[in-house]
Amino acid sequence: MSLRELQEKRTRTIAELRKITEAPAGQAGDLSEEQRTRFETLKTEVTTLEDRIQRQSFIDDADRRAAGQPLTGSGDEQFDTALRSFSLVRAIASQVPGLDVDCGRERELSQELARRSGQKFQGMAVPLSVFMAPAEQRVMTTTAPSGSVGGNLIATDHMGGQFIDILRSKLIVRGLGARVLSGLTGNVDVPRLKQSATAGWVAENSGLSTSDLGFGKVSMTPKHAGCLTEFSRNMLLQSSPDIEALVRDDFAAVLAEAVDRVAIKGGGSNEPTGVLATSGIGSVTMTAPTWAKVLEFIEKVEVANADTGSLGWATNPKVVRKCRSTLKESGDAGAGYIMTSRTDLADYRLAASNLVPSNLTDGGSPATLNRSALIFGNWSDLLLGYWSAFDLLVNPFEATAYAKGNVSVRGMLTMDIAVRHAESFVACQTVDTQ
Repeated sequence: MSLRELQEKRTRTIAELRKITEAPAGQAGDLSEEQRTRFETLKTEVTTLEDRIQRQSFIDDADRRAAGQPLTGSGDEQFDTALRSFSLVRAIASQVPGLDVDCGRERELSQELARRSGQKFQGMAVPLSVFMAPAEQRVMTTTAPSGSVGGNLIATDHMGGQFIDILRSKLIVRGLGARVLSGLTGNVDVPRLKQSATAGWVAENSGLSTSDLGFGKVSMTPKHAGCLTEFSRNMLLQSSPDIEALVRDDFAAVLAEAVDRVAIKGGGSNEPTGVLATSGIGSVTMTAPTWAKVLEFIEKVEVANADTGSLGWATNPKVVRKCRSTLKESGDAGAGYIMTSRTDLADYRLAASNLVPSNLTDGGSPATLNRSALIFGNWSDLLLGYWSAFDLLVNPFEATAYAKGNVSVRGMLTMDIAVRHAESFVACQTVDTQ
């Protein structure tokens, strides 16, 4: 059964559950015995379907990853093709009274997304295939006020394709191999085997010792990120066709950067817990980077039997610069440098981004010691879970925006992050980059 068929069956089952609870046939407004039995049967069926949806979603994502395709599809190729034509600008315009913009397709796709997910949206449901998570505030206009990202979008010789974006931190987590789970519903428990059975040798006529399997789970619960931005009415009506790509790219970059930042560390108030904030990950004590310490990172992952999957390094440009200027053997130029390439370290790929923490302190003196983080591990053990679509809500009556004739736009994304095995990662947050 395809992912779409499983999701539709779950939706029908939940609808029947709701129908039973809304029309109790027992005494004192309670369920009858027959209704109670049917409710328990359907409840078990929903749980089974959610497990099957999670497994099928993982298989579909793995297939798309192998084929180099996006990991945010619904499992319905025809529907996914239609979603790729979703216009973010028209979705915003559709919620602004008085704008003469044809938004019928976006409304239809939004309703179908909501139906398939079984969730209610405050605004319009936008497919994650349009972009990926929110967290910045900016104003998009057709004029050119100081500091406005949308300035000069309407001009006599407008060259939308030559738009100059701001400089952004490099996104690295998905490129390193993090797994994406999409279309989640409710809290998610991912089961894992903590302890395997053991084998042993025995003498003839002697009994084997019993060894039990140990099971655990990794839990993911919905957490919310959001952005609040502002658009001018003229921009939604008059700007060049390139504005669609511009708005998509801006939202996508801001949202993905927010996800990458917490996937690397996180753990703050209301944030998912990323790799560096996960309890139980391995550690290497290191200040100045050395070749021996680099090999110690790799050894710890291999000793933990986590040396399969998507192995790689994550750090920031400061650590890269330090490693590229540090000899493997002090005073021996013939031995070469710790790093000879910006993209690999000790034969494993390396990704550098300013989202990896730097300017840390290690409690030493002075307190402003410049420390940075270096992480090595199996990145396929990092899970990024997304609940349904992106909720886009437009408020044309927000006081500040209304006074200027603009509209306020709020976007909300629900996701969580989990590490399947803490032993799959080893980190050091005291690398001296001075």
